[in-house]
Amino acid sequence: MSPSGDRAAYNKQGMYLFWLLCLPGALCISICYSTPEESKSGSKVANVLKDLKLEVQEFIDRRAHLISESSKQYFSLDIHTGDILINDKVDRDILCSQTDACILTSQIVLDNPLESYNIEIVIEDINDNAPKFSKNEFEIEIPENAPTNMVLPLESADDEDLGENSIQNYTLSTNEYFWLHVQRNKDGIYSVDLVLKRSLDREKVSRLNITLMAVDGGVPQKTGTVQINIDILDINDNPPQFPQSEYKIKIKENLPTGTAVAKVEATDLDLGLNAQVIYSFHRMPERLNSLFVLNERSGEITLRGQIDYEKERSYSINIRATDGGGLSGHCKILIKVEDVNDNAPEVSIISLTSILKEDSPLEKVVALFSVRDQDSGDNSKMVCSVEMNLPFVLKATTNNFYQLVLQSPLDRETVSEYNITITAIDWGSPRLTSTRLINVQISDVNDNSPLFEKSSYDMQIRENNIPGLLIGSVHALDLDTKLNAKVSYLVLPGKSEGLVTSYISINSETGNMYALRSLDYEQIRGFSVTVRASDGGTPSLSSEVIVQIHIIDENDNAPFFLYPLQNNTSPCNELVPKSAEAGYLVTKVVAVDADSGQNSWLSYELLKATDPALFSIGAQNGEVKTRRALNERDTNKQRLVIQVRDNGLPPQTSTVSLNVLLVDGFSDPFLRRVDVSVQEPEEDKTLTKYLVICLAAVSFVFLVCIVVFIVVKVFKKDPQSHFTAAVPHFPPASVDTQENCADSQNGSLSRTYRYDVCLTGGSLSSEFRFLRPLFPVFSMGDEFQLQFHSSNQL
Repeated sequence: MSPSGDRAAYNKQGMYLFWLLCLPGALCISICYSTPEESKSGSKVANVLKDLKLEVQEFIDRRAHLISESSKQYFSLDIHTGDILINDKVDRDILCSQTDACILTSQIVLDNPLESYNIEIVIEDINDNAPKFSKNEFEIEIPENAPTNMVLPLESADDEDLGENSIQNYTLSTNEYFWLHVQRNKDGIYSVDLVLKRSLDREKVSRLNITLMAVDGGVPQKTGTVQINIDILDINDNPPQFPQSEYKIKIKENLPTGTAVAKVEATDLDLGLNAQVIYSFHRMPERLNSLFVLNERSGEITLRGQIDYEKERSYSINIRATDGGGLSGHCKILIKVEDVNDNAPEVSIISLTSILKEDSPLEKVVALFSVRDQDSGDNSKMVCSVEMNLPFVLKATTNNFYQLVLQSPLDRETVSEYNITITAIDWGSPRLTSTRLINVQISDVNDNSPLFEKSSYDMQIRENNIPGLLIGSVHALDLDTKLNAKVSYLVLPGKSEGLVTSYISINSETGNMYALRSLDYEQIRGFSVTVRASDGGTPSLSSEVIVQIHIIDENDNAPFFLYPLQNNTSPCNELVPKSAEAGYLVTKVVAVDADSGQNSWLSYELLKATDPALFSIGAQNGEVKTRRALNERDTNKQRLVIQVRDNGLPPQTSTVSLNVLLVDGFSDPFLRRVDVSVQEPEEDKTLTKYLVICLAAVSFVFLVCIVVFIVVKVFKKDPQSHFTAAVPHFPPASVDTQENCADSQNGSLSRTYRYDVCLTGGSLSSEFRFLRPLFPVFSMGDEFQLQFHSSNQL
């Protein structure tokens, strides 16, 4: 075959195409290509786009990748062109030895939807090995009386190539005694024999040197040669004989070195030196010399190397027995290797989704993997499983492919990741197991609302607080992660209390609640707010909680008298008959406190009195009573100062004045005569005296002014009068009375002035009752009045 023809054959694509049913709804396609061995790295094997019926962009979008089933990655896939390229040089002779078909299997895996295609690449043999004999020279001894047509078996050459590239013929150098007989058996193994064509005469020729050449069928042809040295011996007419020409034995792989495999024994009817037999391998390939060793004396064959069923399953060994006279006998030993379960199953991950959303649908394929065992028979059968109680299940397909499928809903808040152990067990004895660990991370979805630590919150704050004071805090926890777990807080506007949001605020990040202004217990004693916690997910989830805020009272209000009224400008007067006995109820003072609780508990006491021994007050009820019976020595006007105290810390107090008038009766004329403004007797006398002096002085000044005014008028009519020298001259007085006295326009007195002085007697006391607008009005007991009416025009 020409090189161009070979290259065309190597580049031929889609040699075989068949379909295998993998699972319902999915197909596994197997495509076969070929490539010559020892091609350079980067060489193109084939283009799979046409066979897969795919375009380049679809090939890229579906993330095509090539998975090799062998431990070494010999090929690679160019997803931009669809070419399968040689990744590393392939030596078929090392990889597959003498196996007829050398096939490397890979898978092309496509995602979305998930598909896999088996790619079988046949490694074509090239003629890169020449035939080779185990030795450079062979030594043969033959008796001189050997009959013509005597056959002398020769060792065949070994060629690691196959087919046409292996050995096709043998040739022998020209000589007059021997010719070459070549025969090929059904196994394709050549037997090469020297055949004696004429009688020997040791006395003429004692040694012959012949060259044997092995020729292969490759292009170009390659050859291997060996030198055959033939020594002609004296007569030895009985060669060694084996009981049988062929032995069949079975051995198990992995036998330890030094183990006896077989033993052969040949007999020779001659005597002496001609009966001594020496055993040796005959036509032994070089690779077998490293596996077996033969004891030349005993004929026992033992193991030198490791027997591996997966590499070679049978061996053929030729044994030659040679006596001391040079005669030989031959036999063949056929060794069949039996498989031992020495290979554990291999788990290969083809496709894996390592990050899975917690809301992933059921029946989602998480991983695709294959399991294979290099053993044979029952030793290669396998069972694959995963742990129980996982939300995943295995589904088997053909060709030992498995899918890891989601079978139950996921919850990241319960389990955030899964370490899935895939266990493969073969059916051999003993059973071998292999495991593969797959880690699947569960990614978060915003499926959890923030949850408050409490179903409701109760907080307290004292009234009169500083604005901005921390009241308390709320806290909500979201089981999600990252932004889905970031909680922000908000106070919702109240439905019934419109000003609640003006009382407090909340830190949206920490949940701390602060008072926006100073609170007054007497105005509002408590309120409730609704706090909402929202996460940062999309869509956002939230929850709400009721926060009850209680305002704690402080003693910030002094007691207030309702009776007698505390802010009245006139003191309160109570009348008591002089005939009152001890325990007489004079009056009852009533006070209230705007605070609450202990701060509003009130107690009364008599702080000051004209006669402290005459009156008492109930500490709890505020009742003012007489301590003893009244007598004539008691002052008619008694002044009481009553103090009320609350029970706060510190306590607050208020005082009120109460006038008690001791009277003989309660008749109406008496009540009209009694002024509501009563002073103590000592102060009444002094006040009356001062009022009389003031009234007299003002009246005198006024009369002087009138007289001066008249005199001035008279002298204006008579300027020559000398009376002016006798009477002092007073300039017109300007009275600074903006509201009552002067007319700002003409400077004249435009209003009528009235002066009332009322003096009251009886009790020899007087009171200042009324002043309008410049001079006071006095009243006395018998109610005499001094009135001045003046109207003057300036």
